[in-house]
Amino acid sequence: MSEIEPNETEAPPAVIEDCPRCAKRVTLCVCQDIMPVDNTIALLILQHPQEQDKALGTARLTALHFKNAVFKTGLSWPSLTKALGRTADPKRWATLYLGSADPALIAPGQSVVALDAKGKLLPMQEMALADIEGVIVLDGTWSQAKTLWWRNAWLLKSKRVVLDPSRPSLYGKLRREPRREGLSTLEAAGMLLSHLEKRGEIETALLATFAQLLDKYRENPPVAAGTPRGAKAGPRRRSPRRYSRG
Repeated sequence: MSEIEPNETEAPPAVIEDCPRCAKRVTLCVCQDIMPVDNTIALLILQHPQEQDKALGTARLTALHFKNAVFKTGLSWPSLTKALGRTADPKRWATLYLGSADPALIAPGQSVVALDAKGKLLPMQEMALADIEGVIVLDGTWSQAKTLWWRNAWLLKSKRVVLDPSRPSLYGKLRREPRREGLSTLEAAGMLLSHLEKRGEIETALLATFAQLLDKYRENPPVAAGTPRGAKAGPRRRSPRRYSRG
């Protein structure tokens, strides 16, 4: 009879620390290469507290790209002023819209479309977009972003903007978006602010960071809970969302 030797006790896997700046694992950190943009149009990112995709999420990275940006996690704030920490008029701000408006139908040929507080196409689009003082991006799955929308009534006072990207998200198979225009928070903010400020280099810089993150993720994919040692986690499925997230 052959003897079966007992398995040697395996050493526990090394703990991978998180970057204190971007909150990603150090194996996925790309924030050291970010040079903040001196943006004129302010950015406010409101993240749902249950949005926990620390690996592929891009909200914090997006905020780090801009000098004039605020990142908050929570469910509700009494006003735009409270969320920002300074006085602001929501009528001069625009929220990246989560509804069903299709820019290709309501304003063919426009990559960024401004709507009024009721979701109707604003006349004189150039003037409407030029009047925007800041933009608000809701970060989370579609259902989480919808919760943020309805729990912050002051958002209804803001304009709305919708995007019609010319290409799908760089996420590719890593995150399956339910709609062609579904973008990461980083891609959406980059596209929107680049258009509003007429500075193409803004989107170029953000997309470079995003591509770097995705390359690192493919090289160092996290192991899902219950996945056998040595196996790699597969593509993530997302709840339906329109633009943001991560």
